[in-house]
Amino acid sequence: MIEKRDFYINGQWVAPAEPNDYAVIDPSSEEPCAVISLGGQADTDAAVAAAKAALPGWMATPVAERIALVEKLMDIYQSHAEDLAEAMSSEMGAPIDMARSQQVGAGSYHLANFVKAAKAFDFERPLRADTPNDRIIYEAVGVAALITPWNWPMNQITLKVGAAAIAGCTMVLKPSEQSPLDAMIFAQMMHDAGFPPGVFNLVNGDGAGVGSQLSGHPDVDMVSFTGSTRAGTAISRNAADTLKKVHLELGGKGANVIFADADDKAVKRGVLHMMNNTGQSCNAPSRMLVQRDIYDQAVDTAAEVARAVTVGNAHDEGRHIGPVVNETQWNKIQDLIQKGIDEGARLVAGGTGRPEGFNKGYYVKPTVFADVNNQMTIAREEIFGPVLSMIPFDTEEEAIEIANDTPYGLTNYVQTQDGARANRMARALRSGMVEMNGKPRSAGAPFGGMKQSGNGREGGIFGIEDFLEIKAVGGWAAE
Repeated sequence: MIEKRDFYINGQWVAPAEPNDYAVIDPSSEEPCAVISLGGQADTDAAVAAAKAALPGWMATPVAERIALVEKLMDIYQSHAEDLAEAMSSEMGAPIDMARSQQVGAGSYHLANFVKAAKAFDFERPLRADTPNDRIIYEAVGVAALITPWNWPMNQITLKVGAAAIAGCTMVLKPSEQSPLDAMIFAQMMHDAGFPPGVFNLVNGDGAGVGSQLSGHPDVDMVSFTGSTRAGTAISRNAADTLKKVHLELGGKGANVIFADADDKAVKRGVLHMMNNTGQSCNAPSRMLVQRDIYDQAVDTAAEVARAVTVGNAHDEGRHIGPVVNETQWNKIQDLIQKGIDEGARLVAGGTGRPEGFNKGYYVKPTVFADVNNQMTIAREEIFGPVLSMIPFDTEEEAIEIANDTPYGLTNYVQTQDGARANRMARALRSGMVEMNGKPRSAGAPFGGMKQSGNGREGGIFGIEDFLEIKAVGGWAAE
């Protein structure tokens, strides 16, 4: 049993002000794998005070020195890759091979992109060539509360910490209490990289406790939150009294629009993308819209692909999917699968209950529903599990209408060999991101949504800018 009760505040590991043990459960076995402590108001206040005290010095640190520390962090990160992978596999159920490649890899990828972007960014610049006495200065927002989820832990921690550090913000990180172990390893990496005391702080806790304390704290200038839309709404309300900047990366219900001229691998690619990370991704293509001409064949293919997806223990090597994160999520997913059946969707793969061979662990059958309409619960709610809903459509206009008929707007996907149609779809779809024909967005592209999927952008220069304020200066003197 791992015991990690301390918090990282002002450059050192400190005991919580009051004991409040919390068991971290391994979803593969349903057994505790670690004990942490949940923080209270005194711990939150101490971390915020440390960040506030460190802010003037960190803002005054030359950008090149801040970038150099992030580069040093990148080197240390690589040396702890296996520790991070094993932590995430234990705490949130990412299969160990996937944890090593995707979960750990995401962190190093984002840090490298921030460094590259920052080196090409002018933090002080003239307003225009013809206004030499007007200056635009980009400076840190201030003390940033970073609240991260359990589903892609290192992805989200590095997206926030890397950007905030380069921008000159000081930070208090509250990782999900479901996945705190990787965050604590990361905190030690920040220490070993030589970030000054108070620049980075970590306090474990839950949303109602430390999360609410941070989002309403008068000395916190910004909240960057990734998680559910419900929690994002609560954070926005809590932050409103102090008018702090709020960045939200929330849920999604992405449409994957497959036209009759899509490539032969489009359906298979869409199903496997949906099942990746056991469906626990906000940008998952959870609604597959298929043109009527190829709909029946697409349903057969999707069912076949889903049935071939294997489910296994997160600690075993291999290309299987693991469990979902906890019992609450497992029960929610089971209820939604049953709701799909009750509302008349046609179950073509998977269903309720654990997969064959499992009597414990939060394992879910890879599930596909056909003949879904966009008003069914499984088409409206973010399931956050390996459950795909297939919806037929006839025309491009109908596809756009169905795809946009959702409160969410994170990522949509388009599969067609008609370039003009692909570009029309990209313009018409109401989402922060659109990916077409299996081509991912390039390094440094902004990640984020619109509508109830949130606001702000993460990654590359767009992510750094979210942690910066713009100061306009008149009468700048020549130096």
